[in-house]
Amino acid sequence: MDAATAIRHHYDVGNSFYRLWLDSSLTYSCAIPDGADDALDAAQDRKLQFHLDAIAAASATRVLDIGCGWGAMLKRLSDSGVERAVGLTLSDEQAAYVRSRDYRGVDVRIENWLDYEPDAHFDGIVSIGAFEHFAKPDDSVVEKVRVYRDFFDRCRGWLHEDGMMSLQTIAYANMSRDSANQFVQQDIFPNADLPTFAEIATAAEGIFEIQAVHNGRLDYAWTCEEWARRLRRHRTDAVDLVGADVVARYEHYLKLSALGFRMGKICLLRIVLRPYSDRHFR
Repeated sequence: MDAATAIRHHYDVGNSFYRLWLDSSLTYSCAIPDGADDALDAAQDRKLQFHLDAIAAASATRVLDIGCGWGAMLKRLSDSGVERAVGLTLSDEQAAYVRSRDYRGVDVRIENWLDYEPDAHFDGIVSIGAFEHFAKPDDSVVEKVRVYRDFFDRCRGWLHEDGMMSLQTIAYANMSRDSANQFVQQDIFPNADLPTFAEIATAAEGIFEIQAVHNGRLDYAWTCEEWARRLRRHRTDAVDLVGADVVARYEHYLKLSALGFRMGKICLLRIVLRPYSDRHFR
């Protein structure tokens, strides 16, 4: 199964299904809640703002979103006055949704980062929830690092010298890849393997300076639990849309994920990176 097929297996279940249990912006990644009783919409907005601040989006002209999902970040960039925001996705459903919104200055492309060739440099790059899909379960650690290093090298080439990158990814924590849950690997995210922080740091060495690292594993436990509550609340409608088996699969996946984050088996990394250049050492 290639990367595009694997992505569509999960994300092209149907926009209407995801709309039942995600927030109003259809943000399908870890939020930043302000307390256990926070509202999901507010928590997701806080997460988007974190990444916007990390790349200094307020003064940016061109921004690239790698793994743009249903376009929540692209909308924020458009609303903030960024002249051009480019989003990459491998999901037909997501791309169609973003295009239907007709956001000013937004260009969404069904394209793998491996094939992307921009026509100009960017002031900032954001990638939220895509990095988890770059490596395959049968890749060796050396092969994984090679893939990640290729990604960082390309991103460095796409950025202006003073540009910034903000990366968010799930990663292995107190668990080896051999202990990963087979249900999640085979039925939810096939053909994907999580990174470790060590692999990310090794791959970025000499290309990007890691300026900040935040571990939001409890944030993601909260997010998965909130998604699960919302899915249970709309279970009848969800079954009508995609069938009982699919709903049961997602309920099981959200429960396992929340437990994994709570136990520290997996974590959520938010990493702010600055490209190395001679100027930064003067």
